[in-house]
Amino acid sequence: MKRLAFTSPLSLLLCTVFATGAFAQAKAAAPTTPAPAARAKFAVPLKGEATIEVIQSPSKFVGNEIVTTYKIKNTSPAPIAMLKIDEYWYDKGRNMVSSDTYRHKQPLYPGEIIEISTHSPKSTAAVVSQATFSHANGKVSPKRVKQFQ
Repeated sequence: MKRLAFTSPLSLLLCTVFATGAFAQAKAAAPTTPAPAARAKFAVPLKGEATIEVIQSPSKFVGNEIVTTYKIKNTSPAPIAMLKIDEYWYDKGRNMVSSDTYRHKQPLYPGEIIEISTHSPKSTAAVVSQATFSHANGKVSPKRVKQFQ
């Protein structure tokens, strides 16, 4: 009976001594560099007129499509939500023969540059194109440039 009363406190004492020694030997963690700041998950989108700079590459026939590539830079002070591009192709008589719509679902942050392509069905009568820009909260004023500033 006396052994049971003596064994429990003795085992508790031995466990604390060995556990303290094990933790004392652990080395301190090496200092790590902080992760770069992540972009905020939500930003209030621009309401009203947005301004963008556009570089348009020449259109190409690829298979059964007319492919036009645009590089777009947001020059507005706030993100542009749901940027939309409508491209229309016309024949010599100014009759619409083909079109395509592209929607950019992520916000386009100020200074951010994206590259998009429109894919209109091929038409041999297509001579000239027109692209219109809009966004969820207003209109977009595009400025055609040779290169971004």
